Amino acid sequence: MLYFQVVILAATVMLVYYCEFTDTFSPAEQGFICRDPTLTKPDPGPEQNSRMPPIILYSVVSGLPVVLISGVEVVIFLFYYNSNNFYEQEKVVVVGDCCYVNPMVRRTVHFLGVFVFGLFTTDIFVSTGQMVTGSLAPYFLSVCQPNYTALGCQDTAFFVSQSDGCTGDPDDIIRARKTFPCKEAALSVYLAVYLAMYIMSCVGSAVGRLAGPFVSLSLVSLALLTGINRVAEYRNHWSDVIAGQGIGAAVAVFLVSSCYY
Repeated sequence: MLYFQVVILAATVMLVYYCEFTDTFSPAEQGFICRDPTLTKPDPGPEQNSRMPPIILYSVVSGLPVVLISGVEVVIFLFYYNSNNFYEQEKVVVVGDCCYVNPMVRRTVHFLGVFVFGLFTTDIFVSTGQMVTGSLAPYFLSVCQPNYTALGCQDTAFFVSQSDGCTGDPDDIIRARKTFPCKEAALSVYLAVYLAMYIMSCVGSAVGRLAGPFVSLSLVSLALLTGINRVAEYRNHWSDVIAGQGIGAAVAVFLVSSCYY
């Protein structure tokens, strides 16, 4: 069973690699309406110029679960292992009748493994949505730089369907076609909901009635602020952010409900 899980995780990682780092999949090329006011926001520039740049977001998404889950499991081990049979059901034979995995290590690896699988799954769902829809960013026309005269856009309601209707930088145009759902919103909410449910299910009221809810609500609030920031910087529409948050939350709730209980 362990090897089968490793194969599934490896396949998920490979699919994420093809979606993120290769041009195997390209976003659909949607048309646009001439001078559409919903697509004429100024270009916010590269993602590195954002208030929440990718290096910070991905560092938090990858590092915070390791620190938090490992710390909680160590505390649980120190406080509960010798006082009751809290870990008794976690002992599993690995090889023959002599070799056991430390229950604390097993629980930590289990929770982190489920998190990583869900993180990559969320990325796949979002990338698939972006490729299929090819939804246009609020700043699309700023990077597309269409030649309105050549396209016959005297009528502002004229719909341009030509794939070669843009004259701007091709990389910026592709970036502006990959906004729905919002990946940053999806990953941040997935992280927040997963860790919040982990804290409430594994710690509960053991650290006080307010400590668990406070940490959980803080994580969710920061995730929601990430989505609001995407809209404020004109990088995504509200619909992009809400769809991304819905995907991230749904994946987190499903995995925690399926794997923790």
